[in-house]
Amino acid sequence: MEWLNYHHLLYFWVTAREGSVSRAAAQLHLTKPTISAQIRELERALGGPLFLRKGRGLELTDSGHLVKRYAEEIFGLGKELLDTLRGRPTGRPLRLVVGVADIVPKLVAYRLLEPALRLTEKVRLEVREDHHDRLLQQLAGHALDVVLTDAPVGPGVRIKAFSHLLGESELLLMGARTLAATARKRFPASLQGMPLLLPSPLSAQRRALDQWFEEMDVRPEVVAECDDTALLKVMAEQGLGLVAMPAAVEEEVTRQHRLVRCGRFEGVRARFYAISVERRIRHPAVLALTNAARHTLRS
Repeated sequence: MEWLNYHHLLYFWVTAREGSVSRAAAQLHLTKPTISAQIRELERALGGPLFLRKGRGLELTDSGHLVKRYAEEIFGLGKELLDTLRGRPTGRPLRLVVGVADIVPKLVAYRLLEPALRLTEKVRLEVREDHHDRLLQQLAGHALDVVLTDAPVGPGVRIKAFSHLLGESELLLMGARTLAATARKRFPASLQGMPLLLPSPLSAQRRALDQWFEEMDVRPEVVAECDDTALLKVMAEQGLGLVAMPAAVEEEVTRQHRLVRCGRFEGVRARFYAISVERRIRHPAVLALTNAARHTLRS
């Protein structure tokens, strides 16, 4: 495999930018013979001259103009890389790739992501929705900047990641008006045999709800299990069962899906986490969403 010597390319680029070997040598704190020798090495590697002598100055050949354009892109990207790692603004939109666990309600995900999109610096957001465990694997492979989910990294997970609690919200039981009115009478005893739409048994929220039902000594009828909260809300809107929702989005759920509260799960709260491979978050957009989350998830 052929490799380009980037030191040689840098010496060429500075010379082309400065217009002479003398000025390039002063800029790079090197001798003129050193610069000239390195440029000749680059020309041999690329198979042709990059400069032509014109009087006392230098003029770029056609190949030289082409190489200069590539060099500007290469070293420009290098500067952007350093700026990004050090939290300094760059000229191009800041890329933010977020994994959202399917158990996280879309309204909650939107509220968490919105502050990142309101930065003065332009942000290009990419969202990938999947199961919690698969998202953590992508995070470990550095395919994601952060994962938004309802549970911290468990002790059995074999990846180095850090959980940042974003906030928590009281968990409510909601449903279409007729069904909710029935469930509201003598709640929670009224839940005995009541149709419920619940997350999958593998989710943290489902485990907390199952424990609550056990403590309340009620046995509802589970008519559907699904981690897609958007689908659960649609099913609840059609009167197929009651659904658990964070109080932080109660107003929007009532307005958009005409679901109303029929009770609350005393002592059960929905928690949301940002999971990163860094103990201390540096990505400006991730910092924006984590800092704003404590206000977003108040309930």
